[in-house]
Amino acid sequence: MIHISILVPLGHTSVVNIEGSYQILSDINNFLREKGREPMFQVQLAGLEPEVSQRNRMFTIAPEVLISDVKKTDLIIIPSLHGDQRHAADINREFIPWIQQQYQQGAAVASLCLGAFFLAATGLLDGKPCATHWKMAAEFRAMFPNVLLMDDRIITEEDRVFTSGGAYSYLNLLLYLVEKYAGRDIAILTAKAYGIDFDRQSQSPFIIFEGQKTHNDEPIRKIQEFIEASYQDKITVEQLSDMSALGRRSFERRFKKSTGNTVIEYIQRIKIEAAKRDFETSSKNINEVIYDVGYIDTKTFRTIFKKVTGLTPLEYRNKYNKQTINLVNE
Repeated sequence: MIHISILVPLGHTSVVNIEGSYQILSDINNFLREKGREPMFQVQLAGLEPEVSQRNRMFTIAPEVLISDVKKTDLIIIPSLHGDQRHAADINREFIPWIQQQYQQGAAVASLCLGAFFLAATGLLDGKPCATHWKMAAEFRAMFPNVLLMDDRIITEEDRVFTSGGAYSYLNLLLYLVEKYAGRDIAILTAKAYGIDFDRQSQSPFIIFEGQKTHNDEPIRKIQEFIEASYQDKITVEQLSDMSALGRRSFERRFKKSTGNTVIEYIQRIKIEAAKRDFETSSKNINEVIYDVGYIDTKTFRTIFKKVTGLTPLEYRNKYNKQTINLVNE
C-alpha cells in the first residue's frame, strides 16, 4: 500500500488542490477494483493543527493526522500556498524538517502550482528543474536562484521531486503520478472519468508576457515602455542603446539584468504577445497579423511563435478565436 500525505498548510492555501488531490487519488482504488486489482493508495490529509481555517473562515479543513504521527510516508503533496511566499514559508516552517526527513527515508515529494515556493524552501529543489505558475516566475527566480525554473513546463521530475505549472495544471501532475504508480491504463481511465486533458506538456499557450518592471533601473524601464509602444516598427539594439545614452554592451547587460531577457528576446516577446491578442479577437488572416506586428519574414515569425507558445499561429487562432471556434462547430 502506497501512503500519500496531502499537506494542509496554515494560512491561505488552495482548497481546490487539497480536495481535488484527495478526491482523485482516493478514487484510484475504485478504478483498480473495477479492473480486478487490489487497492493501492492510502490517502491522508496531514497538518500541523487539528483544524485549519481557509478563505477567511469560509472553509475549515480537519486533517486526519498530524505530521508528528506520520512516521513514514511514500508521497508528499504540497498544495499551492497563496499570498506573501516568505510569510507562508515562515508560518509553515514546522513542515520543513519532516519533509526533509521523509525524503531521506525514500518518499517522493510533489508541489502543485505555487507550492513550488515552499518545496524550494526545503532545499530539495536546489539544482533541479521546477515548474510553477508562469505569473510568479520572476519572483521565484529572485528567491531561489539555485533552482532551475522552467517557465513553460507543466510537469518536472528529478530524483523523486515533482512540480507542476500554474493553477489547474496540478491535474496533469496527478495523472502523471497515477501513471507512475498505478499504470497508464488507470491514468487514462482517471483522465476520462474527470475530463482531464491527458499528456499536456506545456503551459506556454497560457503565458501572458507582461514584461519585468519590478526593477529600479529607470532608463531601462523607459526603453521597455518605448518597445511596447512601438513594437510595430523596426527596432534595433543600436537605436535603443543610443536612446538610453549607454554604450551597447553596458545597455545590453543592464537590460538583461533588469528584465531577465535579452533586448532581442524582449522585442520578440512583445510582438508575439500583440500577435496573440490579434489571433484571439480579430478576423485578420495569419499573414495580416504577422505584418501588423512588424515582421516581414513570415517563416521567422512562425518559428518564434511556435517556440514561445508551443503552437503554430494557425493552431493558436483555432484554439482561442471565438469566430474560428464557431465556424468549426457549425
